[in-house]
Amino acid sequence: MEFLKQHIEALIFVSPQAIPLGDIQTVLAEVFQAEVPEADILAAIEQTRAQYQAPEHAFELVEIAGGYQFMTKGAYHNTVAVHLKQTTKRRLSQAALETLALVAYKQPVTKTDLEAIRGVNCDYALQKLLEKELVLIVGRSEGPGRPLLYATSDKFMDYLGIKTLADLPKPKDFKEVENTIGETGD
Repeated sequence: MEFLKQHIEALIFVSPQAIPLGDIQTVLAEVFQAEVPEADILAAIEQTRAQYQAPEHAFELVEIAGGYQFMTKGAYHNTVAVHLKQTTKRRLSQAALETLALVAYKQPVTKTDLEAIRGVNCDYALQKLLEKELVLIVGRSEGPGRPLLYATSDKFMDYLGIKTLADLPKPKDFKEVENTIGETGD
């Protein structure tokens, strides 16, 4: 079982995003030239997860975006954030963030729909989101001209640290301002 755990750990470590259970099983089947039972893989994943829960490790194995990935433990997020802030030159603009939020909540959505909601052209913002692989083209609408449909990617979920789109905050979760200057609290 230890050799299987090590192979799985190596796969999760080198994967640039969360690696699904099915992909792990497919790779192991080819490597060992035999089917590896899903139960054995899950047991090895659980052993690895338990191993990295120990306090001497700065990262842990988490199930995220439909797969498994090593991530930094919460106690080290600030250290990593400072490093990323120092090394990341390009951030998403306010326009790109607004466009990304709309895509996340309205997907699949056309550029025309995004522009109708935002009231401005979204070409540049969508291009940047596509380049950063946070958004992808998922097909074409049945509407006039068959415009492209956009949706968020797995990289988007990895970036936010969520497993599924259902984990996004619901509009009712956003706190409304109770009082603002010039308004009375009736």
